Amino acid sequence: MKEETKMTKMKKYMGLALAGVMAAGLLAGCGSGSGSSSGSASSDSGELKWVIGEIGPVTGPVAVYGQDVADAGQIAVDEINAAGGINGYQIEYVTADDEHDPEKAVNAYNSLKDKGMQILLGTVTSGPCTAVGAVTLEDNMFQLTPSGSSKDCIANDNAFAVCFNDPQQGTKSAEYIASHFADKKIAAIYDSSDIYSSGIETNFEAKAKELGLNIVATEAFTQDTATDFSAQLQKMKDAGADFVFLPIYYSNAATILTQCNNIGYAPTFFGCDGMDGILSMENFDTSLAEGLMLLTPFAADATDDLTVNFVKKFEEAYGRTPNQFGADEYDAFYAVKAAIEKADLTPDMSTSDLCEALKTAITEVEVEGLTGTITWSASGEPDKEPKAVVIQDGKYVSIED
Repeated sequence: MKEETKMTKMKKYMGLALAGVMAAGLLAGCGSGSGSSSGSASSDSGELKWVIGEIGPVTGPVAVYGQDVADAGQIAVDEINAAGGINGYQIEYVTADDEHDPEKAVNAYNSLKDKGMQILLGTVTSGPCTAVGAVTLEDNMFQLTPSGSSKDCIANDNAFAVCFNDPQQGTKSAEYIASHFADKKIAAIYDSSDIYSSGIETNFEAKAKELGLNIVATEAFTQDTATDFSAQLQKMKDAGADFVFLPIYYSNAATILTQCNNIGYAPTFFGCDGMDGILSMENFDTSLAEGLMLLTPFAADATDDLTVNFVKKFEEAYGRTPNQFGADEYDAFYAVKAAIEKADLTPDMSTSDLCEALKTAITEVEVEGLTGTITWSASGEPDKEPKAVVIQDGKYVSIED
């Protein structure tokens, strides 16, 4: 009888202990947002840490953007961790390749979420960023894209951007051209199948008309026809255009510049941030880009201490000069750091709770970054001043007004 009593008590105690373990596990797995993870992450030693993700193309036609973003992000992480982390907690930086493909970007997001990602600094290009934005909204995860410039990238209240959006780029390009090249006969060629390119073009045309610029030709193409631009270029040449606006990615621009050279057409070329990377284009004669200008928030030859130190670290680590996309990601990390510190957050909070706090905190900070002095509105848009650079002797050189 006594043995039976002891056995009964033992089973009771074991049952209580097991129930306690299961309850603790359930509590640890709960998130406060729909589909959200707990938001807390720990190393093998059990130490809490921030898990911050980045998604971008490190293979495919615009790989130079994603690679610079991933590499510049690592520089920022190393700096922040060496200085004690964010609110005393280290950062784990998790990255994934989306190949500039929306479906693959969503798959990449899910894989990073499985690794405990709490905050997303991505994605790099507009189409994938918009696709991922739908799932970060569902999970209520804070998303800060370094370079996704479509307005759709920041359509949701959990999404913010470091770069200018497409309407801003189109408007500011028209304003810059009006201030410096008002006497030119202007043509524009854009990718009507791409939301980045068509978004910029729409706003450029509207602002150019308002400012009285002389637009003599506007030509379009799609990615299905992006190997032969001869018809469009001939129309621009015949219209007498001596200045060509290129709101397109550098890979298409390289083909256009090559084909312009083949027909003896040598206007002044002007692009936006998608042009950044043309000097790294394989099998492209970079001498054809001599004199090409682009509007960008970052110039690698700037002489301020922040830029000089960043460029030096980047070149020593990776053997190349960083582009604007990498600078945007570097600034994104310091923006998140500032917002986390402003709201006094810790990594044991849920993903959703972190998001709710960061949505407010990022509108209350000012970041002195590589791409300028940046503030944010609740709409997700950044406020900063653009810079113009020109390619001279195979390098991007700042244009001083």
